[in-house]
This record gives sequence, C-alpha cells and structure tokens, in this order.
Amino acid sequence: MRINHNITALNTYGKLNSANNAQAKSMEKLSSGLRINSAADDAAGLAISEKMRGQIRGLDQAGKNAQDSISMIQTAEGALGETTNILQRMRELAVQAGNDSNTGSDRGEIQKEMNQLTSEINRIGNTTEFNSQKLLNGTGGTTTPGRTGSAATAGDYKITLSGAFAADDTITIDGEEFTAKATSDANAGEFAQTSRDAQATALAEAINGNDTLSAKYTATVDGNDIKLVQKTGQESATAPTVSDSSGTIDTAVETTTAGAAAVEAVSDKSSFTSQIGANANQTMTLEFSDMRAAALGIVGTGANFTDDNTVNDGANGVANERALDVTTSAKAGNAVTVIQSAIDKVSSERSKLGAYQNRLDHTINNLSTSSENLTAAESRIRDTDMAKEMMEQTKNSILSQASQAMLGQANQQPQNVLQLLR
Repeated sequence: MRINHNITALNTYGKLNSANNAQAKSMEKLSSGLRINSAADDAAGLAISEKMRGQIRGLDQAGKNAQDSISMIQTAEGALGETTNILQRMRELAVQAGNDSNTGSDRGEIQKEMNQLTSEINRIGNTTEFNSQKLLNGTGGTTTPGRTGSAATAGDYKITLSGAFAADDTITIDGEEFTAKATSDANAGEFAQTSRDAQATALAEAINGNDTLSAKYTATVDGNDIKLVQKTGQESATAPTVSDSSGTIDTAVETTTAGAAAVEAVSDKSSFTSQIGANANQTMTLEFSDMRAAALGIVGTGANFTDDNTVNDGANGVANERALDVTTSAKAGNAVTVIQSAIDKVSSERSKLGAYQNRLDHTINNLSTSSENLTAAESRIRDTDMAKEMMEQTKNSILSQASQAMLGQANQQPQNVLQLLR
C-alpha cells in the first residue's frame, strides 16, 4: 500500500477535470446559442462561417442599396409625371391657339401661359434631386455631355469601267459579287457582258436588284460607267469598295458628292452606379437624361420661337430662353408637333425609369432569397443544437458529480494504512 501517490485519486481527478471542462463548454454553447464560440471549437467551420457572414451582410446591404435606388427612380419619375401633365396642357394651348376664332390679344394671353409652363419645366428639371444630387438637368453623378442632331447627307459615287468584261469576269461591290455572262439568264448576281454601254445598263439593273446594295444605293448609268447615289438615312457615307477579278479593267471609284453620316440628338445624361451585389463590380448603372426645356426642344431660336427671351430657368426668374411661339395659326400648328415630340421623349424616359424599377424589384427579391439561404447554411455551421447540447450538458453534469463523489472515496483509501498500526 502506498500513500505518496494515490493513483486512484489522480485518475479520478483527471476524469473530474474532463467532466468539468466538458460541462463548461456545454454551458458556454447553451448560454451563447453558438456551437463555435472560438476558433478552437472548429477552425475550418469558423473560417467558412465568417465568409458566409460577410456575404450575408453584403447581400442585406445590397438590398438596402437597391431600395434607395428605387427611391431615386421614383423621385425622378414622379417629377417627369408632372412634366408630362405640363406638356399636355401646352399641347392643348397650342391647339387652341391654332383656331382663328382667337384674336391676337387672345393668343397673347395663351402665349403668357406657354411661357410660364415652359419655365416650370425648367424649374422641375433644375430642382429635382435625391440626397442633394440633381437628377434631371444632366449635372448629377457622372455626367455625359449630349450632342445636337443633324440629318444625313447622301453621297454620290461613280464607278469607272474602262473596258468591257470578258465572260465569267466578276466585279465585287461592297462584298456583293456580280458575274459577267455572254448570255445572261437574269440570274441573281449576273449581268450581260456585251458592249460597254449595254454592260453598264445590265450591271446597274443587277445592283438595283440586289437587296443589300439597293438598301444603300440607287444605281444609274453614266455613259459607259455606273453612278451610285447613296440613299439618305445611312449611318455612314463612305465610298463603296469595288474590285474586279480580271484586274485589267479600271474600276476606280470617284466621289462626286461627299456624304455625311446622320447624327442623332442626345441629351446630357447623369449616371449613378448602384451596388446591387455583395461583391465588387456587382453593379448596375442608372441613367437620367436632361429633361429641361432645351433638351425637349420646346425652347430655341428661329421663326417658330418668340422674338424675345420669355422663359427662365425656374430659379432666378431671369428670362434667358425663347418659348414656342403660338401667336399665329401656322406657328401654333408647328408648336403642336414640337410639343408632341417632347411628350414622346418624356414618355420614353419614364418608360426607361420604370424598367429600371422593375429590374430592381426582382433584384431585391433575389438578394433576399440568397441572404435567407446563406443564413440557413451559416446557422447549420455556427449555431448550436440546443436539445442536443442540453443532453450533453446533463451527461457532463452527472459525470462531474459522480467524479466528485469517487474522488472523495479515492481520498479515503490511504486511511486504510492506519489499520496496520493497530
């Protein structure tokens, strides 16, 4: 029997410590509701769940961002709704002014309201803002300058055919190939190869019968050569490219009248980036066009506008633009056309904003669903199963109490040595 080392007590003490530590862990998990309270509990699980937490919080904030963007859109669209109402009233006034039952004085009164309504459109454009950022005058966010429009100018070009084609020689115009035939059956891509003048006539007919080329040019005969008259409305006015297979016929292109491409008028734009995802570059861009009177074409210079400045920017009251003139029947008729075009432009802008809003509604739904699913996944990794952990805690509590009792018994064993001294 030994008294210096009570091995039974030491073993029991070790088991008691293990039971106490396990009970402490269970109590920590039960009190926090988390299975992982420190990296030591589950290192890999902690790393995974922290990434998920970052993603979840990012998704939730992206949803809030999308809501803010919808609020911005609704602010702009609401203002444009009133702009539409104003334009409809202006159109009504223009129609009224077009009736010769009105005297010059009557039209003068109508003109006064036209001037004020135009100024109000400017005021709406200059003062509509969200979080102090202008939305409808092309100065908020990232700005893109607009441009004025111009009509296309058609170009005229001459294809010089020095010499006659041999049978089965080909000529290619803007990628469309035509073959010379001694006897043409009027097949697509063929033209009769006879005398030079007849050859030009046949080639012109073949060009006009080609869908691709006839959409761009009208071919006519110019002596023994071909003249291509470019149709208006083309996006470009570059000279046609021409080549022939024989290499012996001069198919040079001469520019008789240079053309210019049509340029569409574009208003100034304000662009705002909306972060609609939890990660970098998950964004969408919201564009708001300048919706003031000048951008809508209802102020300007010329015969169809007032002689003097009658329109202000809606802020300082200083007239610096000229309104549509409705003082005669002819001018009133022109004003109807111009105002209708402005209504169409505002309606198009409102449609675009409505499309943005509908997209963002779906974005919010998707973000909410993703956040919900990731939260469930993170919960499975990080949260504790309360029922299971209470079972573990009960077991560890019983083991701890039993270990304490057994430690007391183990400490009593060395007392048996005293029996040897009796």
